[in-house]
Amino acid sequence: MSRNSARDAALAANIARRRAFALPGYATLAECGFDGAYVSPIQMSSGSADGPLLMSKDWLDAPTARAAPAPLRDIGYLPSMPFNKVLDAALNMAGLRRGDIYIAPVFCLLPPVRSHALPLGDALASFDAVTRHEILGRRPIALGRDAAAVLSRRGVDHIAIPHPSARGRAFADRAALIADALRRVARS
Repeated sequence: MSRNSARDAALAANIARRRAFALPGYATLAECGFDGAYVSPIQMSSGSADGPLLMSKDWLDAPTARAAPAPLRDIGYLPSMPFNKVLDAALNMAGLRRGDIYIAPVFCLLPPVRSHALPLGDALASFDAVTRHEILGRRPIALGRDAAAVLSRRGVDHIAIPHPSARGRAFADRAALIADALRRVARS
């Protein structure tokens, strides 16, 4: 089996795992109209199988996904969100494009509200069922405490940095931390 065939098979298996995973109180991508040939819609623009892996808490919340379907169906993310503005600045600093990286949320369902306090047990269940299969030998960059807690609990070597939309740090500082982590992963 060629490398691309193996990658395609792994992706298909991960999509099937995501489609099969559900927890009470959370919407699936299909329920919000975003089932597709990806594990997370953000991978339409940030789905490099060989690029640095960034892990966030989740993709989006259900109400926001339902309210902004057009850009989400086109590019998989909302450019105006603080998370994405900081990430774009970090990529620019690191000399990368979104197509050079892979973003995987540790939680593959959609919470009922933005900034949902995700119980660790729910995050671990999603990670075990779906996201752990996205690592493919890469050292993840954990964007925020939730992603870092899951990776630490599962013994996955990672670089932990603040979430791109974390309060208390200047925009440029958050972008610089991500850019530095991207450079560190590229060197390892």
